[in-house]
Formats: sequence, C-alpha cells, structure tokens
Amino acid sequence: MRFALILGEVGTGLRRNVSMVISVVLVTFISLTFVGAAILLQMQIGQMKNFWYDKAQVAIYMCTATSTGANCAGGEASQEQIDAVQAQLDSPTLSPFIDQYYFENHEQAFENFQKQFAGNAVTEYVTADLLNQTFWVNLKDPERSDVLSESLSGLAGVDSVTDQRSYLEQIFSILAAASYTAIGIAALMLVAAVLLIATTIRLSAFSRRRELGIMRLVGASNRFIQTPFILEGIIASLIGSVLSGVAIWAIVRFFVQGYLAKALPFTSFVSDADAFVVIPILIVVGALLAALSAKFAITRYLKV
Repeated sequence: MRFALILGEVGTGLRRNVSMVISVVLVTFISLTFVGAAILLQMQIGQMKNFWYDKAQVAIYMCTATSTGANCAGGEASQEQIDAVQAQLDSPTLSPFIDQYYFENHEQAFENFQKQFAGNAVTEYVTADLLNQTFWVNLKDPERSDVLSESLSGLAGVDSVTDQRSYLEQIFSILAAASYTAIGIAALMLVAAVLLIATTIRLSAFSRRRELGIMRLVGASNRFIQTPFILEGIIASLIGSVLSGVAIWAIVRFFVQGYLAKALPFTSFVSDADAFVVIPILIVVGALLAALSAKFAITRYLKV
C-alpha cells in the first residue's frame, strides 16, 4: 500500500513538472552522450595503438642526389654504402632486435608512390630518382627503435632513420585532445544536469507543500517524504541515460562500423561489444547523479 502511494506521488510530480522533466531528460542525454563518446574515443585510441604499433616499421632512408643531410655530402648513396647498412642489419649487434626487413629501391618506391597518390597532381612532378631508397625494418620489440637509430644514423649514405610510430603519436594526440574536449563538455553538461534536477525537485516539492505539511503532521518519516522526489529525479535521469546509450550504440553501429570501418578497412575500430560496455556505465552514472542531487535538494528544502 505504501509502495503504491509512493508511486502515485511520483506520477503526480512528473505530471506537474513535465517541461522541467523533459529538460532534465535532454540535458542528461546530451551530457552522457559526450561522456560515452569520450570513453569510446579512449577505447579507439587503445585499439589503434595495439593494432598499429606492432605493424609500425623503422624506415632507414638512404641519401638521394638532392639530400642535404650531414651524411649525404657525397650525393646519392652508393651501392657500397647500401651494402654497409645491410651488413649492420645482419650483424650480431642488431639482428637480435629485428624480426624482418626488406629493401625498397627507387623504382619500387616510385611505384608505391604512384599507387598511394593516384589522382593527385603531385605524381606528375615526382620522378623515381627523387624518392629515397629505403630499408623497411620490423622490430621484435617496437619500443627498441632507438637501437637502430643510434647504430645507423651516423653511417655514410644514411639520410635519416625514422620510427613510423612518431607519425602515429601525432594522430593519437589529436584523438586524445578530442577525447579530453568531450570530457570537458560532458563535465559542464553534467553540472547543468545536476543543477536542473535539483531545481526540478525543489519546484515539485514547492508545488506540493500543502501535502508535505499534512504528511509531517500525521507523522510521516523523512524517508517516506523524500523517496517520491528522489525517484522522480532518477526516472527522468534514467530516461536520458537510456537515450544516450541508444545514441552511443547508433554511433558505433551506423557511423563507426557502417561507414568508417568500410572506408578505412586497414585499421581496427570499436564495435558493438565496446558500446555495450559503455552503456551500463552511462546508466549507472546518470542514476547516481540524479539520486544524489535529488536527495540533496529535497533534504535542503525540508529543512527550510
């Protein structure tokens, strides 16, 4: 009987403050969607790191006729200089760190360049002799790229030694910045949601001040009085949380998997399984924020 009475009070409060409840739902929905997007971005960064770091190679660029590096005073790298680099790669000092490597000459570099930039006007101006002959090295432990750099950077004919992970770090930094931006926006929106929930509860309590006065006179406990208001906040917030969960799932299913995964098949993206990990987090966060803010608001009001 008491449970039915509490539910009746909850329904009354929701009906009396429909516009405020809708506002709470929308603010919660938007803020938690940003929270979910930030979590997904962090998951995506982790997946891309795991996927690409093992595939990242160290490129040993040999001098061309136009290179201006300190080791390129003699112009294009000679066959002897190329053989010297290969001997170093096969030496007992470096070979334990190397999984495999291959050499790319001018013609092969030019062919790959044409494929990579097909349709770009730059292909009309670049010739094979302008592209570096390169040793592409896969390391057993990508973290040990400094060993190659220290051993080969000073050899004659070596223009530069570049770890491809340095390029990946720039991409990951941009993604991380986007993630932190989403977290910042989400934090502001969550503060707005908490304040709006508290305001809604106080307005609901004010509109029922006569009923609350009667409840106090007949000896109703504070818990009994507070429970309907807390449930109102939780229900409104849960609706927004569920909507944000649906939005996160839709983003993953239709944008990430439906578009990005098809447009960029050479990398790994978050999946529905990752979205289903995020959704319960959003629901729990939304419910907790609503319960705490509603509890605080109604407790303060009853003390006034």
